Amino acid sequence: MNIWIYILRRTLYIIPILVGVTFLIFVLFHLVAGDPTYLLLGKHASVSQMEALRTELGLDRPWFVQYWDVLKSSFTFDFGRSWASKQNILDMVKQGAIPSLTLTLPAFIIGLFLSIAISLFVSFHRGKPIDRVVVFITVALMSFPSLAYILFGQYFFGYKWGLFEISGYEFGFPYFIPYVILPGMIWVAVSLGPDVRFFRTLMLDEIYQDYVRTARSKGMTERAVLFKHVLKNAMIPIITHVMNQIPFLFLGSLLLESFFGIPGLGSLILEALNNNDFPTIKAMAVLIAVIYTFFNLVMDILYTVVDPRVRLG
Repeated sequence: MNIWIYILRRTLYIIPILVGVTFLIFVLFHLVAGDPTYLLLGKHASVSQMEALRTELGLDRPWFVQYWDVLKSSFTFDFGRSWASKQNILDMVKQGAIPSLTLTLPAFIIGLFLSIAISLFVSFHRGKPIDRVVVFITVALMSFPSLAYILFGQYFFGYKWGLFEISGYEFGFPYFIPYVILPGMIWVAVSLGPDVRFFRTLMLDEIYQDYVRTARSKGMTERAVLFKHVLKNAMIPIITHVMNQIPFLFLGSLLLESFFGIPGLGSLILEALNNNDFPTIKAMAVLIAVIYTFFNLVMDILYTVVDPRVRLG
C-alpha cells in the first residue's frame, strides 16, 4: 500500500477515536461532576441565581448541543473562555505552553539520549562490575520520590550554594535558561532510573537473539553489533516509549512548575483545579486527547519507516 494512502487511512481513524474520547470527557464533566453553578455560587445561592448563571454558561441547552461544542473544540481548538479569569482558554494554553516546553522538551531530549547511551554502554559491559553498579544506581534513583529531588535540589543547589535560580521565570531567549536549568536537571534525574532500566532490558533482549550470534560469527565487533543491529532492531519499542511520552511534555510538570514558580500548563491545570474552572480543565483533557491521538499516528508511520517488516494496513 502507498504510504500516503496509509497516512490518510490512519488519519481518518482519528475521527471515531476523538468522538469516543470527547464523549467520555463530556460525560465525566457534565454528568458525574454535578452542577457547576453550585460550586461557583456556593451553597447560599438562590434558585434564581443558579438558573441565571446556568443560562449564562449555556448549561441549560440540550446535552447533545453541549456535547457538540466539546467535539467541535477537538478540531477547531475553540475552547471558549475560562470561568475564573474570563480569558480565552486557547490564549492561556498558548501562553502556558512556552514555559512548559522550554522546561520539559530539553530535559526530555537530554534524558532520552543519556538513557540510551548508558544502556548501550552497560549492554556492552553486561555482567561486569560496571553493569552491576549502574543497575544499583538506577534502582536507587527510582527509590526516591520526585518531591525529594525537588526539595534537595532547591535547598542545596539553589538556597545553600546559590548555583541556580529557585523560583520564577522570564519569557524570551536566553532569559528563561537560568530558571529551567535546575528543574530540568531534576526532570532528568527522576527519569534516568526507569528509562535506563527499560532500555537496558530492551538491549539485552536483542543481544541474545540469533541474528546477533550470526553477526558475531561473521567477525563483527561488539560495538558494530550494538549500533548496527541491536539498536536498530530495538527501535520499535523505543519509538513506542518516546511517542507515548511526548504528548505529556505539553502538559508540563505539576510538581516542578508549582515548586519553581514556572507559569506553564502544569500551573494552569493546578490553578484551574483549585478554582473549579471546568472549561479550562475540560479543554486540557480534550487537548491532551488530540495530541496523544496525533502522536499515535506519527508512531504508526515511524514503525513502517524503521522496520520494513511492519506491513502497511
